[in-house]
Order: sequence, then C-alpha cells, then structure tokens
Amino acid sequence: MFIIYDLIISLFALIYLPIYLFKRKFHPGFEARLGILPQDLKLDRPIWLHAVSVGEAMAAKNIIKELRLAYPGKKFFMTTVTPTGNKIARAFSAKDDFVSYLPLDLSFIVKKTVDKVLPCMVIIMETEIWPNLISYFYKMKIPVALVNTRLSDRSFKGYLSLKFLTKGLLNKVSLFCAQTGMDAKRLIRLGVDPEKVKVTGNMKFDSAYCDEKKLAESKNKYLALLGMGKEDKLWVCGSTHPKEEEIILDAYREILGEAPGMKLLIAPRHPERAADISGIVSRFGFRPVLVSKLPVEPCACVTKPVFILDSVGELLYYYNIASMVFVGGSLVKKGGHNILEPACLGKPVITGPYMFNFRDIAALFAQNAAYIQIHDANGLAAQIAGLAKDPDKGFALARRGSQIISQNRGAALRSLELIGKLHEKGEQK
Repeated sequence: MFIIYDLIISLFALIYLPIYLFKRKFHPGFEARLGILPQDLKLDRPIWLHAVSVGEAMAAKNIIKELRLAYPGKKFFMTTVTPTGNKIARAFSAKDDFVSYLPLDLSFIVKKTVDKVLPCMVIIMETEIWPNLISYFYKMKIPVALVNTRLSDRSFKGYLSLKFLTKGLLNKVSLFCAQTGMDAKRLIRLGVDPEKVKVTGNMKFDSAYCDEKKLAESKNKYLALLGMGKEDKLWVCGSTHPKEEEIILDAYREILGEAPGMKLLIAPRHPERAADISGIVSRFGFRPVLVSKLPVEPCACVTKPVFILDSVGELLYYYNIASMVFVGGSLVKKGGHNILEPACLGKPVITGPYMFNFRDIAALFAQNAAYIQIHDANGLAAQIAGLAKDPDKGFALARRGSQIISQNRGAALRSLELIGKLHEKGEQK
C-alpha cells in the first residue's frame, strides 16, 4: 500500500512542483520539505510539534508554554506547512528551538528527516494524518499524540469510506486528545482503540489570551497610525477570502450614509492578496491604503481610505482598537475562522453562515447569544450599522463572549497530563 502511496505522491510532485515554481510560490526554507536540514543541527531528542497553519500554530502556543514549564531545557522542533503558520511559530519559539517545514510525505524524505531530528515524541495539532510519517514514527517507537483533534463532517465521511485502510494507520498514533465527545465517538467509529481517545476540550479557548498590558501600551500607537479621531469607529474584517471583500465594501458604502465616522480595515487571510484587494477597493471608489506603507502619522490628505493589513502578526492589535469585528471565511464556503481572538478582546463579533470549521464554538456562542451570525450578505450592513448606533448591544455580546471563553479554558493542561506519560515513554527509547 505504501509503495502505491509513494508513487501517487511522487507523481503529484512531478506534476505540481513545476506549476508551483512557475507561480513563484517557493519560499525560503522549502528545501526542508525535501528533507534538507542543516548538517550541524543537534537538538538532543527534541519534542517535535507540528501545526499546519496559522490557526493550529496559535492553538499550539499555549501547550508549548506549558511543556516548557514541565520540561525545562527541552528543545522543540516545530514544523508547519504554510509560511504564515511558520512565521507565527517563529514568534513563540525559543533561542535553541528549530522552526522548519513538514517534510513531504515520501518514505525516503520522511526517513531522512526523522533520523536527523530523532524526536523523543511528536505532537500533531488537530487532525493531520500523514501515512508515511506516522508509520515511520511507529517503526522507530517514537510516540505520537494528536491533540486538539477534531473531525469535520467531510473529513469523517472521507475516513469512514476508507476505514479498511485508515484503521491500522490511526492505531499507530499513541494518543488522541479530542476536542468534543462527538469527535471522540467519530474516532472510535473509525476503529481507533477507545483507550487511546480522551476528551480534553478545545485548546483555542486557551490560546484566546490577551496580553492586556502590551495591548494597552500599544493602543494609542495604532489609533494614531490609522488617524482615528475620538468620534470615529473602526470596523475590522479579519481573515477574509476572495469574493468576501466585494460584499464587505458594498456594505461599507451603504453604512457610510448613516455612520460617516466609520473606518474600515480589511485583513485578508493571505496577505499576499493585498494587491488584488487594492484593485477591488479602488473599483468601489475608495482609496486603498496598505498598512505596511503607513508613516507614523498618516497623511491627512488621504480621503475615503480603506486600510489593508498586508502583514502577519498584527491583527490582534487592530482587533484591539476595533468597535466591531467581522470574521471572514464565513460568507463563502471556507468554514469560517477563529472568533475567539476578537471575543477575548471584548469586541462584538459578526460572521456569515458558513462556520462549519468552528461548528462547536459557533454553536456555543449562538446558544449564549454571544455573537451575530448573518444568513446572507444583505444582513451585513444592517448589523454593522445597528452596532454603530447601539453600543450597548455590542457590549452585551462581548460580555457573554468573554464569559464563554473563561468557562471553557483548560484543554492544554488536561492534554499535558496525558502527554507527560508519552514523554516518559519516548525518553526511554
């Protein structure tokens, strides 16, 4: 089976990599995906932590913090797949850690990388199943834990249809820390040994932590950067995807008639789309302003600006000065993005109808009337205008959201207790 799998992955690489090269999407560090690591890399049996992209990397931040306290002096080998996730991981890595990219799941590349790193254990955020990688860890008796594990409806159906192939592979994983009881039941239905499955909660509640002192100290800086006056309100649209910006700008144009002091900042999920979004903003009659180009004091002559956040790592600071937040990936069928970050900052949150990637969090917020979910694009302008007119409504939403976050923290510590047993086993190898 693995020979056939290798052939399929190799064929995919031969076809797709030239396209990748043509589109100039190779990034510094891509050689790590081919198993090329520094020759002098010595990490002394590190903990290998993998987080595919931004959301998983942010969720991993808290468990890394707890692991450092539990195992002082232990180094970490952290991998991601996306450059944006890699940048987040670098932000919370320590001096002696090594942040890299996940090797392509070809047996000879996997073997080369694992033999070089030789971790004492592996922690994979959420549900990243790589057959060759997991099988080689199993062969080398390196324990693997999947933490913050979730199975979307689509993923579950896919794995279930291939249960005859995936059952053996999934049981090579030593521990599954599931987000919810439903996720645990789905894993067991896929044939995972029930003894390996524990419900520990969603780590995204733990990662929804705000450094209040740092945010307070930087607040005036970011307000000044956007030229915000005392009567102005800022609407931040975070993690937007193609086709959402047009809906947002159409709503913004409508809102300005009722709330002329409203300013808009769009933070695309992929910052490299900033140039495309600038063109869309111009077509709507607004002036696109890239945040990276702003001086300390913005030019007073810029009229009808729409700010575009074209960098990674600053969205939290703009959420902090927002009056209301729309979280993207939810007006199009992407499944939504993390609503906990703006909620932990005490901001009223709005999303579109497609929140299936955050099904349980969205349901919890809906049950407690802690956010607004619009059912179509037409409702966006009305809800934003309503929050601008009635700040008390926004305060009530934000208060209920903060309460939910406080009540659901602790998944990282619960997972850590279980991971500790695997760590002891891995160190004995």
